[in-house]
Amino acid sequence: MKHLLDTHLHRFLFLHLLGAVTSQVNPDVCRYPLGMSGGQIQDEYISASSQWSESTAARYGRLNCEEGDGAWCPEITVEPDNLTEFLQIDLRSLYFITLVGTQGRHAGGIGNEFTQMYKIKYSRDGSRWISWRNRQGKQVIEGNRNAYDIVLKDLDPPIIARFVRFMPVTDHSMNVCMRVELYGCEWLDGLVSYNAPAGEQMKLPTHPVYLNDSVYDGAVIHSMTEGLGQLTDGQCGLDDFTLSHIYNVWPGYDYVGWSNESFPSGFVEIMFEFDRVRNFTTMKVSSFLKRKNNLKWKRVLPLIGLTTCVCVQVHCNNRFSRQVKAFRHVVCYFRSDSDWEPTPVSFSPVVDEKNPSARFISVSLANHMASAIKCQFYFADAWMMFSEITFQSDTDMYNTTVAPPTTKLPPNLIPEEDPTHKVDDSNTRILIGCLVAIIFILVAIIVIILWRQVWQKMLEKASRRMLDDELTASLSIQSETFGYNHNQSRTLSEQESNSTYERIFPLGPDYQEPSRLICKLPEFAQSSEEPASTATSKSNTTTVVQDGVPHYAEADIVNLQGVTGGNTYAIPAVTMDLLSGKDVAVEEFPRKLLTFKEKLGEGQFGEVHLCEAEGMQEFMNEEYLFDIPEDQAVLVAVKMLRSDANKNARNDFLKEIKIMSRLKDPNIIRLLAVCIYSDPLCMITEYMENGDLNQFLSRHEPEGQLALLSNAPTVSFNNLCYMATQIASGMKYLSSLNFVHRDLATRNCLVGKNYTIKIADFGMSRNLYSGDYYRIQGRAVLPIRWMSWESILLGKFTTASDMWAFGVTLWEILNFCKEQPYSQLTDEQVIENTGEFFRDQKRQIYLPQPVLCPDSLYKIMLSCWKRNAKERPSFQEIHKALVDLQP
Repeated sequence: MKHLLDTHLHRFLFLHLLGAVTSQVNPDVCRYPLGMSGGQIQDEYISASSQWSESTAARYGRLNCEEGDGAWCPEITVEPDNLTEFLQIDLRSLYFITLVGTQGRHAGGIGNEFTQMYKIKYSRDGSRWISWRNRQGKQVIEGNRNAYDIVLKDLDPPIIARFVRFMPVTDHSMNVCMRVELYGCEWLDGLVSYNAPAGEQMKLPTHPVYLNDSVYDGAVIHSMTEGLGQLTDGQCGLDDFTLSHIYNVWPGYDYVGWSNESFPSGFVEIMFEFDRVRNFTTMKVSSFLKRKNNLKWKRVLPLIGLTTCVCVQVHCNNRFSRQVKAFRHVVCYFRSDSDWEPTPVSFSPVVDEKNPSARFISVSLANHMASAIKCQFYFADAWMMFSEITFQSDTDMYNTTVAPPTTKLPPNLIPEEDPTHKVDDSNTRILIGCLVAIIFILVAIIVIILWRQVWQKMLEKASRRMLDDELTASLSIQSETFGYNHNQSRTLSEQESNSTYERIFPLGPDYQEPSRLICKLPEFAQSSEEPASTATSKSNTTTVVQDGVPHYAEADIVNLQGVTGGNTYAIPAVTMDLLSGKDVAVEEFPRKLLTFKEKLGEGQFGEVHLCEAEGMQEFMNEEYLFDIPEDQAVLVAVKMLRSDANKNARNDFLKEIKIMSRLKDPNIIRLLAVCIYSDPLCMITEYMENGDLNQFLSRHEPEGQLALLSNAPTVSFNNLCYMATQIASGMKYLSSLNFVHRDLATRNCLVGKNYTIKIADFGMSRNLYSGDYYRIQGRAVLPIRWMSWESILLGKFTTASDMWAFGVTLWEILNFCKEQPYSQLTDEQVIENTGEFFRDQKRQIYLPQPVLCPDSLYKIMLSCWKRNAKERPSFQEIHKALVDLQP
């Protein structure tokens, strides 16, 4: 063991290609709340420029908290172009920040102040502040539109910072208040800046390629100094450097590149500055010491004599057909104090002229103590391009002197280490033995917990079999609430998360909310006639209600979301068997003809984009009628599966393509084409020029004197009925195939010319409608205000439950979507109301008759909400009734 710790090991540098390696920091995974809402960030590390009162001080600016007066509020009214007010957070060390969340001041319905727009400034040392800009150069971030909803926004590019300031921005004088949260993960690289020559422009015959570092946050004149940028943003470039991962950017955006004509010395020199002196070595020990992403291990390592060893990885382009190759030779110098070491290390990799793929080149550095590294990369061809440089960290034993930090971090952030300390074999054996014993104990505890959960699950399932057959598909879940009602606050019971960090995945309309407010959906319990002995056999966490109304417990989650975030149609197995024997007759569309317009929504494994498609008419069958000239782009929705999606997600996506290809009805959104020959997989569907029905109607008024006075656009009652009739027609077609939509609402209906309506399926993925969904355990979402009582309590989704949702949709239409269904009820009260439908004691609450709604039409709505699903009308009957109402 002692020879492994010898500080006089020969220093060497080796380099190899890793085709499957990805960047150390993945922005799609690095999304953990950093402690504002959870309380890990203490009050003394939250400050502000001013405060309106002691009860609106900076410490009350925590997302999802209602302490004090409910938020941070500055002392004065914020004016346009006044950026003097800010809320500042000190994270105490460097973090890679990918996401921010904001919220206004609600204070139980008393407050109504929020921030419509804001900017972010950040700093790594507390002295130099940097204004965040997105990849298109925009600084202003859209904030909140009310005082209660949480709005989550990506920081693209991400930032690496210790200090972050939220700065309210307005276009008119107004009072603002904020609650905030930051999301990301610890910056393990330790890199605080890199200095390099500015990127250059390559002139191709067809167009120029700009290879500059467009998001560099330091000074850029002839060279880049004291900043970080695209080489540390977690995004690796494509094989073809003229393309980019990012929409609406210029060719070459992913890479920073240089021409050998500009460097007579034959090399590009890049200097990397770190947060402290580090031990750069490839020495390794037992694998269980390498759990660098576990928070508890990371915090204990400095206390037991472990330090960081780093292996640098460089992501290079190798498009040799365009005179671009990875570097031919590298020479690295090290600096511990103020002077550079006289003896560098160097290595020459094998030049690859067969595989044009971009790749990581891994450079392992041997036993060098340094706070800075200066590497000279020699050209192998006319051009050299890098997209990412990371310093992969492991943990390793050491017995070398640790020099004092060179950054401006406070002393209490730096672990104290004895410079004379030596690691001996006996202590090492004891330490490793203790760690092994602890791991075995933890594994045993986990096994016991899992066994108890499985056993309890079996008991619960056994007890459920004793219930009536109608109750076999019970839905009962411990759930998390997403946001608040659009019209009033929701009464929630608080419960601390037992995890320091909760991971935030891009699952929902924008991203899942990191909630500490826990509540429960009901589950069906025993009926009043069930023997008491059966009731006592259940878990002590359940409470039996005498009249057979659902009780609280834990069970399986019903998840309506597909891989790209929208709802998925429920299809009987018989129907799927019929579909499985047919080929999908959908043509491949050239993805280069798609132009990105806007991101409509996002799911766990994919996204929905609004795009313009050129030449789409050539891919249309005769049944598709487009009132658009052939040379004009067609507006389409593109569901795109991320290239890193797992096998199950890809299968689900292809299954959705097969299903969508069978839907051919004038009132159902159709699948037009696909892009499945290469990643990312895409399906291209229709999109209507007037957007969704909810937004369309909310911008209009009913015909009448009020509309004339306000000069607002109007929609006649006959046109409202015409749109409702089309929705019924589309649902009649789906029900004829035994398809169940499961999320019918105005947000999922698109509006074209002359009030044409087509039913869609991606409203669930949109941030705009996050308040319409009830969040469950951070993953599943349920549109409970549109769901039948049996869907909420039993998890049963049928054509009859779609009929219930149609009645709510009809109610929305006749209210011009000015109000959310059951707006006077909280989510919990909506769920309780479903229990009243189950009891059927005439205490259930129905949606009121809209002002514009005649009695005959309201009677149709009430028939959709009958307690007995078999008594509800069919869509054929509803369609005929609505047609008869037409003049």
